This record gives sequence, C-alpha cells and structure tokens, in this order.
Amino acid sequence: MRGVFIKPVSGVEGEIRVPGDKSISHRAALLGGMAHGETHISNFLLGQDCLSTLQCLKQLGVHWERQGTEVWIRGEGMEAWQEPTDVLDAGNSGTTSRLMLGVLAGAPFAVTFTGDASLRSRPMRRVTDPLKQMGAQILGRLGGNLFPLTMSGGQLRGQTFRTTVASAQVKSAIILAGLRASGETSVEEPALSRDHTERMLRGFGVEVLSDKMTVRVNGGGRLTGQDVSTPGDISSAAFFLVLGSLVGRGELILPNVGINPTRTGILEVLKAMGADIELLDVSEICGEPRATLRVRPAKLKGIEIGGDMIPRLIDEIPILAVAASLAQGETVIRDAAELRVKETDRIHTVAEGLNALGAKVEELPDGLRIQGQPSLRGGQASSFGDHRLAMAWAITGMLSKDGVSVEDMEAADVSYPEFLDVIKKVAR
Repeated sequence: MRGVFIKPVSGVEGEIRVPGDKSISHRAALLGGMAHGETHISNFLLGQDCLSTLQCLKQLGVHWERQGTEVWIRGEGMEAWQEPTDVLDAGNSGTTSRLMLGVLAGAPFAVTFTGDASLRSRPMRRVTDPLKQMGAQILGRLGGNLFPLTMSGGQLRGQTFRTTVASAQVKSAIILAGLRASGETSVEEPALSRDHTERMLRGFGVEVLSDKMTVRVNGGGRLTGQDVSTPGDISSAAFFLVLGSLVGRGELILPNVGINPTRTGILEVLKAMGADIELLDVSEICGEPRATLRVRPAKLKGIEIGGDMIPRLIDEIPILAVAASLAQGETVIRDAAELRVKETDRIHTVAEGLNALGAKVEELPDGLRIQGQPSLRGGQASSFGDHRLAMAWAITGMLSKDGVSVEDMEAADVSYPEFLDVIKKVAR
C-alpha cells in the first residue's frame, strides 16, 4: 500500500477538466457492445472500473479499440457474443458486475463472475433474485448473494418489480435483462435513482417508458451504434467543489460537468450549506445535461440531509462529510444505510477516518451526525481500498492544519487516475 502525505494549502486556482462520468462510460461500453453498428465514445473514463467493463466485453467476443480517452466498439449485436473461455473478473466494480449480470441473464451460455476481495464481499441478491424470477439460473455463495457465482442464461419472462431501495444498478440490471425477455418488464422504485441507462437506451433506439418512479421496457428492442459524448463526472467534481468552498482564497473552474437531475444532489446540498457555486454554459449533448461549474470560498453551515435526496448524492457523502466537518453547526445525514454495502462500510470508515483527523462524527445506523469544527488538525487515515475515501482524505489534508498521510492512495485510480497530479496543479 502506498502512503502519500498531502500538505495543507492556503488557496487554489485553475481550470480542472474532471474525467468522464463513470456511470455513463460503463453504460456506453455495454450498450455499444450490445448494438449493431459502430459506437464511438469520447471522454471515456480510464479508471480501473471502466477498464474492467471493456475487458469483460473483450472476453465475450466484442471487438473494440481505444486511443487515449476515445473508444470505438464494432457492435454486431448480442447474438454474436461468445461464451467466455475464462472467468469474467469485474475487479472492484459493482457497476460492471451488476449490469453485466443483467445483460447476460438471457444469454444462451454459462458465465462465471468474480472480483477482488472487496467485490466478493458485496451483496448481489438484490440483482440475482429478480433475474432468477425472470428465468436465469444462478448458483453462488450464500444462494447467489456473493461472488464468485455462475449464471446460465435462460428464456426470460418479463416481470413487474417493486424495489425496496432506490438503486440505479439494480434497476439497470433488470431493465437490461428485460431487453431479452418476452413481454414487458417494469421496475418501480421508492425514490428516483440515476437514470443514465434509460436516457442512453433511448439514444440507442430502444423505447423506454418512464412514469414517476416506474420504468418499463419491452423485450426484443434493437440497439443501433451511436456517438456518445461523455460529460465530466460530477462525483469527481464534488471533491473540488468542497475544496474550492472551504479553502482560504481562489477560484476553480470545472468545464463540461454532467448535471443530470438525478445526480445533482451534491450541488443542491452544498448550496443549501452556503456554497458559492455557479452554473455556466448549460447545454445538453447526447441526452445528458452539462455545464461549467465555478466555485469560490464561502462560509458553510450544517444542515439535515435525508429522504429522496440520498439516492441523488449517495457517492458524494464521503466528501460531503468532510465539508460538514468544517461547517458551522451540526449536520445530520440519515436514510443512507446503502453506504454500508459500498466498497467499504462507508458509514463506519468515514466516521472513523474523520475522527482520527480531528473531527467530531457520530456513527448512526443509517448515516452520520457531524459537529462542525473551525479546523481539522490532520494526521493519518486509510482508504481501505475505497477510491472515494482516498480522495476525501486527500482533500482533508489540503484543508487541515498539519496535513494528512493517506494510506493506499492508489485506490483513487478506480475513478480518477490523475487526481494527485491535479490537486498539485491547482494548489497555491
């Protein structure tokens, strides 16, 4: 494990082009492989998670080429996919594993899935149980709840599902399986999760019906290859929005950041806390809204966060907790029990890490209670292999009095391989 010491800074300045959106990059690659005709993806995220998706597609016989952040996929339809000769390894990627399970649920061959130690401990039953109901045959640890597991695709039947947790991965897996099922497949969620799959399927020529919290698709839809322009990932931008808000002086500009309404919870919460964030050059390309974000220092105050807001900022809670630790007053985050089954138990690891750095954080069953401090002293914290923790502790180091030594900083490569270089470039 590589330890990196992050020094405190007094200001920041510069323009940051954050990497392509991780969720959209995954889906563009998968749908491009399922489609007929060429798909060209620009600004593809080169993090390890998205590269795992490309590698799995290669094992399934999908031909693609990559030059830098551009990817060309020569789609021949799923009927051309081949039974892999080896296990599909999703690495650390929950998105690769869960979406690929849905895509392959109706394939006429067997596939075995695995991942790294973290992924092998993450629950899959919320995906595998619906796929079994649709007709897929799945065998694995704890009744198909944990990797490794083997799935033999079958004749799928469309079903109606009502999920208990708003999860884009679960919804997407079911909808993607529904493309190869007979009849209609529908998913009703308790709150709106990110809708990149629905938007992109429409772009690839598939009719997807959305009505409030319900999404419907009929089997047999044909996908046609497309040009996909991937916006910058707002989850990656969130680290710089917090840094720019809490640093002593300066300004950060972040062009071409995705502002899909199902993902902008971080913007709304930071603004409610008092952040000075402006949206400039708002546009929509390939069905995804985007904008240039400008952030300047501001005095933040604590607020309460919960309910339907949580699915719209679930991945940003680690860095949001950092912001709350340096805000005036108390911040309470509830209804976020989903954090316990991420790359780490993020409720526990965020509380433990921030307290070690001088914060006052109480771990709740479904969230965190954070008492804001005028400053954090810094110290030492581990990412535990979680990319979002690695970057959150690095930002904490820049905002602390004494700096932070981050253990296992290389975990950031999952979603932002250039992160360390970028924070050095904008530090003043």
